Amino acid sequence: MNQILISEKLYITPELKKKKKIYKIDFFISVFLVVILFSYYIYAEYDKNKNEAISKEILSNVEFEDGVADDTTIKFSDNSIVVILNSEDPYEIVYSRPVEESQNDVQDEQIPRNKYVTDSGQEYYECAIVNIPSIGVNYPVLNTTTDELLKISPCYFWGPKPNEVGNYCIVGHNYRNSKFFSKVPKLENGSIIELTDLTGRTIKYSVYDKYLVDPSDVSCTSQRTNGAKEITLITCTNDSSQRVIVKAKEV
Repeated sequence: MNQILISEKLYITPELKKKKKIYKIDFFISVFLVVILFSYYIYAEYDKNKNEAISKEILSNVEFEDGVADDTTIKFSDNSIVVILNSEDPYEIVYSRPVEESQNDVQDEQIPRNKYVTDSGQEYYECAIVNIPSIGVNYPVLNTTTDELLKISPCYFWGPKPNEVGNYCIVGHNYRNSKFFSKVPKLENGSIIELTDLTGRTIKYSVYDKYLVDPSDVSCTSQRTNGAKEITLITCTNDSSQRVIVKAKEV
């Protein structure tokens, strides 16, 4: 029996002890990283749900009035407007284009009653409601586009006032679930998009085209509609490598 015990101890060399210690350290590091990642995932989901709740609250507070919303575009110091669609990477610029003089200062004297303020102090309000029954989308369209507002609801990006002649462009996150514009890539030709402006007027638009573009391609924002009323929905693909463009025209 003593010989067996002695022979077993002989196998536990300093090198084996060192490896065992390293394995323990690696194990604890792995557990720590898993806990951190899991905590981040829970927080991210909580943040998304909280922001969507804000969007739904805005929707419930919409009051229609005789007038349309201010759809002033964003003005940056480098004279460009920028849209960030991939919330997982806040530094990824999806769209950046020069601000045209003709649309630099598009304003309306009648401002909606419901104003909101983000955590950073930015004021915003709803300027329309986009409803797509086939995929369960029903959100307010916020009056301007920033990364912070895109986390709350789809945002106005470019074009005329809601339901006016031209190409009304809306951007929204693809969270790869059922929120915001996640299901927009599933739309097919003939799908109906309803846009309600703040006068309470609802116009139906029928999807006539869907395609992918590179992040730098902003040709979808063209206002050449031959006098027709159109809507363009913009979101990212599931891998965020390209952008999904859905075009629809008034029925």
